[in-house]
Amino acid sequence: MFELKAQMYFSAAHHLLNYNGKCENMHGHNWLVEAFVSGTELDKSNILVDYKVIKSNLKEVLDYLDHKDVNELEEFKGISPSSEVLAKFIYEKMKERIPLTNKISVWETATSCASYFEG
Repeated sequence: MFELKAQMYFSAAHHLLNYNGKCENMHGHNWLVEAFVSGTELDKSNILVDYKVIKSNLKEVLDYLDHKDVNELEEFKGISPSSEVLAKFIYEKMKERIPLTNKISVWETATSCASYFEG
C-alpha cells in the first residue's frame, strides 16, 4: 500500500454552538489541512496520484472556505463547525474529486488536530 500526503493552509473564522467557553465567540484560525491518498496501483510513471493533482483539488475545496465565516456557509448553517466537522466536509469533497482519498486531518493549532476517515 502506498500513501501520499499533501498539505495546504486556509484562513477562516468560526464559532462553536452549544459550547461553554471562549470558542463560543467568533475567532479565526490559520488551518493546516493534510490530505492523505492511498492505493496499491502505480501508473506507468510509478506514481499513485500526481501531487499537483492532489494539491490543485485540495486548493479548490479550501478556496470555498478561505477567508470566510464558516458558520455563514450554507453547509454549516445551524451546526457547530468544529475541526471534526470541517475534516469530514473536506474529506467528502476530496473523495468526490480523488476517489483514493482516505483521510483528511485539520489542524487548528500546531498541537491540535482532528482527522476524518471511513472506518
